[in-house]
Amino acid sequence: HLAAGAAALPAVSRIARGGETYPSRPVRLIVGFAAGGGYDIVARLVGQWLSERLGQPFVIENRPGAGTNIATEAVVRAPSDGYTLLLIGSTNAINATFYQKLNFNFIRDIAPVSSITRQPQAMLANPLFPAKTIPEFIDYAKANPGKVNMSSPGIGTISHLAGELFKMMAGVNLVHVPFGGNGPALTALLGGQVEVSVPSLPSSIEYIRTGKLLGLAVTSAMRAEALPDIPSVGEFVTGYEVTAWYGVGAPKGVAVEINAGLADPKLKARLADFGGAVFALSPADFGKFIADETEKWGKVIQAINIKAG
Repeated sequence: HLAAGAAALPAVSRIARGGETYPSRPVRLIVGFAAGGGYDIVARLVGQWLSERLGQPFVIENRPGAGTNIATEAVVRAPSDGYTLLLIGSTNAINATFYQKLNFNFIRDIAPVSSITRQPQAMLANPLFPAKTIPEFIDYAKANPGKVNMSSPGIGTISHLAGELFKMMAGVNLVHVPFGGNGPALTALLGGQVEVSVPSLPSSIEYIRTGKLLGLAVTSAMRAEALPDIPSVGEFVTGYEVTAWYGVGAPKGVAVEINAGLADPKLKARLADFGGAVFALSPADFGKFIADETEKWGKVIQAINIKAG
């Protein structure tokens, strides 16, 4: 087992067996999506931060495909030596139920190393939409069942499931219109082809700030620091909460400690740039959080009866 105290500067740690300094060579951080998206952005921020503090390169390796499952399986099968890590997130918790046949069990086969950040989704409407608040939106949707269209980046994404959870908890009937990514889903909203969407905050925050899209609410339990004037959905729909989260995982049997260093103000500021907040849990608490998220989204997926393929 490794104790890689990135938090305790200078960050020099020892493998319990043999006293070898870790890391003594480059570490791979595998990302299950292509470059440029939220996962990749977080991975590069964290990789640079760890490289600076541990004195070895943390090399970002993008392995997109099958909704992160290709990357996850690669890490599951990697040696348990701390030199292959995985950028994990909400998608992994969703996939446990969404995909019927996986060659791994995420909770069993991936060890939680560190939570990193959480960020809300944003519930957005076209500015021409008559409802301007969540209560008005709920009233309009109930008066027009099946006539309000909701775009998403695709079936089974957290944006899709955030909308489905809202439908269940608010008692409204929205028509889901999946697209191939946040970009096309937002383009449809901007063009008025759909009335509402629940995209990631990083992909939509500038549209909100410039007034090109109407921010009805954020999906976190509390208001987002980046958008303090926009309420949370939970202010009107009791108990509603959805956040996209990111962290680091490793093959089972690896224990790397990087949490305490998340207090670094520079890292906090970089995460805040795209609407994220530091999310620091112990590995044990992070593991419980992942299990809870897997159960939560499993229930939603089963309720709406969707599956991959």
